[in-house]
Amino acid sequence: MVRSLLDGSRAVLWDLDGVLADTSELHYESWREVLPHFGLKMTWEQHLATFGRNNAAILAYLTREARDPAWVEEVSQAKEKAFRRLARKRAKALPGAKAWLERLQAWGIRQAVASSAPLENVDTLVEALGMRPYLDALVSGERLPAKPDPAIYLEAARRLGIDPRHCLVVEDAIVGVEGARRAGMRSLAVTTTHDAKALSGADLIVGSLEDVAEDRMRKLLGLLPASEGS
Repeated sequence: MVRSLLDGSRAVLWDLDGVLADTSELHYESWREVLPHFGLKMTWEQHLATFGRNNAAILAYLTREARDPAWVEEVSQAKEKAFRRLARKRAKALPGAKAWLERLQAWGIRQAVASSAPLENVDTLVEALGMRPYLDALVSGERLPAKPDPAIYLEAARRLGIDPRHCLVVEDAIVGVEGARRAGMRSLAVTTTHDAKALSGADLIVGSLEDVAEDRMRKLLGLLPASEGS
């Protein structure tokens, strides 16, 4: 028997960059534009290794040391200003993203963005892509411990009023999948920035949100018995 889809007891927590929005190259361009002014550089491989983390964690990775918070803030402000300029013109929704936002809303599933990005970036992207009507909360990890710490997912669940055990995290980053596990949540991984092997800790791995069958999504949300929707 399929559980009622309209009881509001389930939630999907979306990462934004690389899951709902196609922004990986825009972030890379932003870092490449700004970092030389601070005596640093970033390769594409370093970008892929850190994509999904907050700026403090990315800069610690690049410099191999913890830096003064004021310096981190200065670099971050410059990078995010560059990113927002590019995103307003060039950000695109990833395939299947808006269709699933609409479908889940119709099912009565609560939805939130849980992104490591600064809140101003989250607002900019959600507005530019026309996704705001589908989302019940926007949670930024800017002032929270970086993924894979589960803090951002637990905060999103708290704001939605949903038991963490009844939340599904949709991610593209290794640290995001691990963060979901630590939060006690199931995860759906999309291979937009990492291959399936790297994301093997997820409950379901797909190449695109368009590849997710409705029964598989219901199963991940606990709306179908384990023996169904395989």
